[in-house]
Amino acid sequence: MASQHPDLIVTTANEIDGYAVVETLGVVRGIVVRAQTISQGIRGAFASILGGNIAAYEEVCEGAREHAYQRLIDHAREHGANAVIAMRYDATEFAQGITEVVAYGTAVRIARRP
Repeated sequence: MASQHPDLIVTTANEIDGYAVVETLGVVRGIVVRAQTISQGIRGAFASILGGNIAAYEEVCEGAREHAYQRLIDHAREHGANAVIAMRYDATEFAQGITEVVAYGTAVRIARRP
């Protein structure tokens, strides 16, 4: 499934139906390092005792993914891409409560197939 922005298509697939890759511009990425707020840490710690989904931590993770994704899009535009293929996320915890989130993929120029 592809996500469309006014001038850029982003997909986890290696190709986009109806389009051909006419130029590969290289790897692009968006990197964010996030720490939870004190409030999120307290709410998350309390929720972890009860079990189940921990909404406070979910907020931190989703915010970091969205920020990394937007940085990926900006980086792709800087390279002159009109699409990013093979987009992925990765995350690494540096210290307790501090996480790096990376969105990365291959910036390409695509054209509609005749």
